[in-house]
Amino acid sequence: MKAAFWFLGAVVVGLVLFEMSMQPTGSDRAHLALIFLAVTALAVLSALVVAAIARRSSSIRRSVLIASVAGLLVAAVAMALASQQMFLSAHDLSLVLVVLVFAGITTVGFSVLVGRTLTRDLEATAFAAQRVQEGDLSARTGVTRPDEIGTVAETFDRMAADLEVRDAERRADEAARRRFLAAIGHDLRTPLASLRAAIEALEDGLAPDPDRYMRAMDRDISILSSLVDDLFLLAKLEEGSIEVERGPIDVTELADEAIEVLSPIAVGVDVRLELDADHRTIATGGSEAVSRVLRNLLDNAIRFAPSGSTVVIEVRDDGGAKVRVLDQGPGFAPEFVDDAFDRFTRDDPARGRSTGGSGLGLAIARGFIEALDGTIWAEPGPGGRVGFHLPAA
Repeated sequence: MKAAFWFLGAVVVGLVLFEMSMQPTGSDRAHLALIFLAVTALAVLSALVVAAIARRSSSIRRSVLIASVAGLLVAAVAMALASQQMFLSAHDLSLVLVVLVFAGITTVGFSVLVGRTLTRDLEATAFAAQRVQEGDLSARTGVTRPDEIGTVAETFDRMAADLEVRDAERRADEAARRRFLAAIGHDLRTPLASLRAAIEALEDGLAPDPDRYMRAMDRDISILSSLVDDLFLLAKLEEGSIEVERGPIDVTELADEAIEVLSPIAVGVDVRLELDADHRTIATGGSEAVSRVLRNLLDNAIRFAPSGSTVVIEVRDDGGAKVRVLDQGPGFAPEFVDDAFDRFTRDDPARGRSTGGSGLGLAIARGFIEALDGTIWAEPGPGGRVGFHLPAA
């Protein structure tokens, strides 16, 4: 439909220009109108034929060449019909033919040049697409141009870059998930193996002190129960199904309570706990959630603090509550700081198997702090340094 309006518009413009420049007679108008209609019919027919050929052609360069030659032929027919009305001399007609031949050769050369440029960029895009299909997500077209081909190439490059990033994230998540499951499997196997051995010893009457065996079994069951509870809690935090209470809380008081609760563990490994706070610090949060975070961070610090050292909980009023837990252990490697709280990260100094624990404490801490609209971070060693910030009340 648009093409029909285009051709009709060309006829109207031609007739208007003829009327304005030539002051024609009625006969001239009729003859020129017939010429325009004939040329328009030929142009429409040529366009349909060229379009049909282009749809079946395997080369855009060939399609461009055919379209250019067809356009030249239409122009030649128009000039030939017009020359009959102008009664050109043989000399003038020869000159017109020479110009047409020159224009034809030039048009072919132009078509080949344009077609080569289009073909090269389209081939580059197709080659990049093939590489991506074969799994090479780093492939890019390298095509930069402002037209539709450039838009397609740019869109493809953005898509490939996005796929590459997502694939890297997927691979990293899969690797971390495998490490995490292996670590959890280790934490499950150890108490289960101990339970099995204790039960067999009791059944066979080989336990010299049954009460001690029962206490050991109770301890192993507590470890398993704690691990299952941590996994369940982490899953609920990640899906956002836990509603954390919010209100003014005294973070300094909660830090002091965490020290009191974990002091027996610290004394058992010859580690001293210390609170560094100038005054009461009030923030918005939930008492149970923040207490759990403080205990997790403090427990993690105790595990890696050297014997005879001190673990400090530092509480500051900084537009809310800023809390840092500092120990003198190995701390976090610089390349691990950004991933310290990821749920599937386990192969790091702060979550090694040799220290015990499920390795979920930092991930759970992050879940609670983010649920309270706070921020949590780790700092590179030496020395373990983790902290969080809660908004002001």
